[in-house]
Amino acid sequence: MDSYVIQVNGRGDHAPVLDVHLNTNGNSLSLGKVKGRKPRWAVRASEMSKKTFNPVRAIVDSMKVEPNPKKAIISLSLGDPTVFGNLPTNDEVTQAVKEVLDSGHYNGYAPSVGYKSCREAVAAYYSCPEAPLQAQDVILTSGCSQAIELALAVLANPGQNILVPRPGFSLYKTLAMSMGIEVKFYNLLPEKSWEIDLKHLESLVDEKTACLIVNNPSNPCGSVFSKSHLQKILAVASRQCVPILADEIYGDMVFADCKYEPIATLSTNVPILSCGGLAKRWLVPGWRMGWILIHDRRDIFGNEIRDGLVRLSQRILGPCTIVQGALEHILDRTPPEFYHNTLSILKSNADLCYAALSAIPGLQPVQPAGAMYLMVGIEMEHFPEFESDVEFTERLISEQSVFCLPATCFEYPNFFRVVITVPEEMILEACSRIQEFCETHYQGAEGAQDMECDK
Repeated sequence: MDSYVIQVNGRGDHAPVLDVHLNTNGNSLSLGKVKGRKPRWAVRASEMSKKTFNPVRAIVDSMKVEPNPKKAIISLSLGDPTVFGNLPTNDEVTQAVKEVLDSGHYNGYAPSVGYKSCREAVAAYYSCPEAPLQAQDVILTSGCSQAIELALAVLANPGQNILVPRPGFSLYKTLAMSMGIEVKFYNLLPEKSWEIDLKHLESLVDEKTACLIVNNPSNPCGSVFSKSHLQKILAVASRQCVPILADEIYGDMVFADCKYEPIATLSTNVPILSCGGLAKRWLVPGWRMGWILIHDRRDIFGNEIRDGLVRLSQRILGPCTIVQGALEHILDRTPPEFYHNTLSILKSNADLCYAALSAIPGLQPVQPAGAMYLMVGIEMEHFPEFESDVEFTERLISEQSVFCLPATCFEYPNFFRVVITVPEEMILEACSRIQEFCETHYQGAEGAQDMECDK
């Protein structure tokens, strides 16, 4: 048997790496002993995985509480409009996917940034004279969550920081922490319908600030910023030379008495990566179709950011091709009355919920103007037996089988979030149970003081 030895020798400080013994008869291939390494199992989770932390899951999973077995559970916690079946997507949307599936033309790999024809469709849908778009300004992603991840990854390095709303969507912190990016929270003001505290925002900017996240319309607040407020936000970003990551997944999901302004339409010089998708407005979150719209009319991003987004998108082979193939049909043929009907239901539920909760002593709901949520303040001094909003919502589950997310999940204690996509009768029943719960535990000023003294 002829045998050869291939030796890879180290140079400098590197030890020899590998001896390979090759049987040229083709019967066997064996690796020699790896030098300088004691064989043993040492499989450990990566540093990225250890840094990844979802505050919603951490808090909810730790809420080891059983609902009241005598009352059916009413979940007002999950931002998925499809859960109860009362908000189906439009027939044109499903028909578009059926036709693409039957065609057999979209079963293969697409370019990592999406098919050009599909990017053209998204660009045409969102382009306007104030913020023109072409296909090369669109990156298709696997849902808006991946759009946010790619936007963060291209704008920020480990050790830099990003500015994030408080209260705000927990994913921003989860993604940033896993990437080694610091999160600085700027305050929203409930007494001003959750407008940004602009002075606080600007005070957080330093030489390591990589971007400002603006979520409008807002999750968890259900707020919608006015044109003038958006212009003030842009003024801060312009003064500080900080690009904006705009989370606009709830774009156009605003109630009739309000107007949605895409922030890019108001910007003359601040570069913006706007993240959106089909999930909410078209009521298909499971289809995982999102996009990044690149607005950079002063060429501040230049080729570097664009090329970076392309390279990052190449880590996977893009979003679902079936949904991509249906995009143009979905965007162009979904009838306006579908959007109108969805918003009518959400507005009706929001008004019912706000009115009912406003009448309950100890609660302070904030009127929403869009999206799918309503935030409710808890006057904790009137519920002295509860240490926190987490404990308040735990007891609400165990006593009344109503599940709302404590706003600690959104870095904002002493509030809870209500999802308003459930059927009307469930909203009314949930509010009735919340009222019963609060009446049971509410303490007036004297009663609360007495309980404090007993502690």
